[in-house]
Amino acid sequence: MNILETLQLSITSILSNRLRSFLTILGIVIGVTSVILLISLVSGLKSFITNQISGLGSNIIFVIPGRIGGGRGPGGSQINRLTFQDATNLKNGLREEAEVSAAITKVSTVKFANKESKNSSVIGTQSNFPKIIKLVKVTQGRFLSSSEGESGKRVVVIGPTVKTNLFNSTNPINKSITIGNARYQVIGVLASRGSNFGIDQDNVVIIPLNAAQRQFGVTNLNAIYISANTTEKVKDVQTKAMQILLKRLSEDDFTVQTQEQTLSTVSQITGVLTAALGGIAAISLIVGGIGVMNIMLVSVTERTKEIGLRKALGAKPQDIKNQFLIEAVTLSSLGGIIGIILGFGFSLIINQFFITVVPLWSVLLSFGFSTLVGIVFGVAPAIRAARLDPIQALRYE
Repeated sequence: MNILETLQLSITSILSNRLRSFLTILGIVIGVTSVILLISLVSGLKSFITNQISGLGSNIIFVIPGRIGGGRGPGGSQINRLTFQDATNLKNGLREEAEVSAAITKVSTVKFANKESKNSSVIGTQSNFPKIIKLVKVTQGRFLSSSEGESGKRVVVIGPTVKTNLFNSTNPINKSITIGNARYQVIGVLASRGSNFGIDQDNVVIIPLNAAQRQFGVTNLNAIYISANTTEKVKDVQTKAMQILLKRLSEDDFTVQTQEQTLSTVSQITGVLTAALGGIAAISLIVGGIGVMNIMLVSVTERTKEIGLRKALGAKPQDIKNQFLIEAVTLSSLGGIIGIILGFGFSLIINQFFITVVPLWSVLLSFGFSTLVGIVFGVAPAIRAARLDPIQALRYE
């Protein structure tokens, strides 16, 4: 019996028990769908973060509190020792080679009259912030001036979400709003950056660093941003920045990362997430494979007489084994195909709210794994069927 005849017999057997076949592949379908969906979400998150960081410019350098991988807390050190003095030292030391801007970030409610914008990100920074962070652009009014930054004048540039929540279509320029318990004059409106993964990047207000430090009673910084004058000088600027900071701080007190290193860290984190979530989802494939094996074993029992008759008519044990193995692989492969289609479909739906990216390797991996499951879990029933004695099989009731 050739392979085409064996395949035809297998498909006929599958179609004669449609409901049972569907229930058999259900575990495979769920497993493949879950793998593709979870990987697409993690890949989308990676794409989103990568695009955001890449959009800052290739010559950007980040200084953050604590040492990444230091092992004494999320950022290494348990105490944030990064201060405005460190930013000043960097600005003086890198004056001819880079722009330096310090920043602190808080969350507060912003109010105007009887309207409010809750959980707004409050960024306290300096007037040269847009020169470094290219994504920060003003579409109405202006940004903070150097004199306003140095004096800590209570002026504010608001994001589009804050503008909509507080002013709707009214011109907000020169209006006074309340951030926490302090009043600020609106001098500008930022360009929209959109929302993703539940983060509204437009629900933000930017105020002078000195004003933020006084209002929130903080002296430490969340970050210092450095922009090298040329891409070629990034490594040199990074090395020099570390040397300047080490005059006051220890190695565990800060991390200086280039854009390239930051993207590498993001890739490592998302890689671990992909492996972990993909592994969890793959458990469904294993469970589905066990389901395939159980149903195929039941099928062998039900078709004992058929097997005996075929052997009596000249079918070889290898023919019987091939038929049951092909049935198992066909069922699992069909489950893989349906799972891939559903995974794509759900990803497209979720993409309306969050960025999702379905990598080709995840599709090939899911289909390959589902097929492998059919082979592995189809071997035992196939061998059992092939070993049946034809006379005993014909007598089976």
